Amino acid sequence: MRIIDELNEKLKNSSTQEIIEFFIKEYKEKIALASSLGAEDQVLTDMIFKTDRTARVFTLDTGRLNPETYDVMDATNLKYSVKLEVFFPKLQEVQNLYATQGVNGHYESIENRKRCCNIRKIEPLKRALEGLEVWITGLRSAQSITREEMKLVEWDEAFNLIKVNPLINWSEEEVWNYIKTNHVPYNKLHDQGFPSIGCAPCTRAIKDGEDVRAGRWWWETPEHKECGLHKK
Repeated sequence: MRIIDELNEKLKNSSTQEIIEFFIKEYKEKIALASSLGAEDQVLTDMIFKTDRTARVFTLDTGRLNPETYDVMDATNLKYSVKLEVFFPKLQEVQNLYATQGVNGHYESIENRKRCCNIRKIEPLKRALEGLEVWITGLRSAQSITREEMKLVEWDEAFNLIKVNPLINWSEEEVWNYIKTNHVPYNKLHDQGFPSIGCAPCTRAIKDGEDVRAGRWWWETPEHKECGLHKK
């Protein structure tokens, strides 16, 4: 798509802060950060609110998050004097999910797990993205084999809008240096061996030497380890 190529070319030598400032200025109320409240998204939240305190940052509450995730949500609201937007799954769909596969049916098959992700994450995300032209994510290419070929700016066919990945070329060290230097609130599970944090039943700490996303849906093979939020 021409606009995607043009944006990638225009911004290829820009700093991450410059990229954030460009998109917020150009798209104003038509842009938002979809935050998981993980380390990368906290870096972007800090950059965004330094640019514009009224910019949209939203998160998805699946109903199965760790207590530490709510703690960082609260700490973020307090630090920046904001209220992050929160989108929840539809009650009836969650009840139907429980009726058909129980509390932890997602462990039984990829199909079950993807249905749970769809109800708790994908459908709320679709509502959150309504009316937007651009969404910002904290994806990094080093996080997973499913993300190695992602670019700074992409066209998201699933949601029909521009997706911007300002940290796509950042290393994990760069993420943590920024957090420490700028005193950014972060999820304390990161200190307990959780580099990637999602729903509590689907996230565990990783062992030394394991891939940074090894703790997400650890019972599945690496090429399946996406919930559907970030399709190619």
